[in-house]
Amino acid sequence: MLRLTLLLTMFFTASVLTHFPVAAADASKETRQPASEAELKTWLINMVVYHRFTLAEIEGVTGLSEEQIRSACEKANIDLDHPEKTQRPTTFDGRLTMIPYPGGRHPRIGFLEGAIDPQRETKFSVFTPWDLESYVVVDLPEAVWSNLGLIYLAHSHVPTIWSKQQIELEKLEWNVADDGSLSLERRLPNGISFKTWAQSYRDGIRMRMSLTNGTSEPLSDLRVQMCAMLKGAAGFTDQTNDNKLFLPPLSAVHDGSGTRWIITGWEPLHRTWGNSKCPCLHADPKIPDCPPGETREISGWLSFYEGTDIYGELCRIYRTTWRDPNRNTFQLR
Repeated sequence: MLRLTLLLTMFFTASVLTHFPVAAADASKETRQPASEAELKTWLINMVVYHRFTLAEIEGVTGLSEEQIRSACEKANIDLDHPEKTQRPTTFDGRLTMIPYPGGRHPRIGFLEGAIDPQRETKFSVFTPWDLESYVVVDLPEAVWSNLGLIYLAHSHVPTIWSKQQIELEKLEWNVADDGSLSLERRLPNGISFKTWAQSYRDGIRMRMSLTNGTSEPLSDLRVQMCAMLKGAAGFTDQTNDNKLFLPPLSAVHDGSGTRWIITGWEPLHRTWGNSKCPCLHADPKIPDCPPGETREISGWLSFYEGTDIYGELCRIYRTTWRDPNRNTFQLR
């Protein structure tokens, strides 16, 4: 039975690779070939129907040719040239729409040299309630620092302790549960591991991150960068920090009218800030010191607000249960 299973697996894999050969001219470091027609359909819905990717962007993500992409879209009843005609799946039932970010389109406007080859497995999109074509890309996490140095970075820029040793980390993907929640676990070469989780609700996105110290020495100075990138959110793309408000542990940014806001927060907090060039919004947490064999957890939030009482809204959010790490304690799915 085991031999039969292995033979079937090898046959299926070979047939998929034959059906979806990578177009070498368009392949890049972050090109990820779909493993099956079902997976390709899921990503096409994600890229075309939700993110409105161009054909060139889809080619860059999948490594497929235009002919292959058009054929797959036709099978999936996706109008590649008129994506607005394809109805979005009603998955979220009134909750904020949250899906994995497919990569292939850089989530920043500027400071691109500071994020080369952004990896998609840390990124997800949250679509605004007032414009279903606008979205925020959350990087969960963008970077993790410790007393050992930079132990994780979700793109290429400054060297990590692994790149200094010529060690390349495995490419991963989000686990998408039936309820739409996203989770991921990454194990680093030295025994440190971390889990991330995000769940969509009507009033916001609740996030968690836990870190387990699998080394023989204590970990300290555990600072994490959590980034909310605004390139895809119409009205929020001005490259300035004048539209941002920092009220730790929360950060907020408004559009040109001053009545629409994107809000994020993390606890325990290290600092709030924004990068005007990207542009992006940060509420960066600090994980408590972690002895060998133990786990520490942090809690995060992202939401939207329409109105003029932003201080009242921030105070309301501050009093909600997102700050309690015991609420919605997650298990990797």
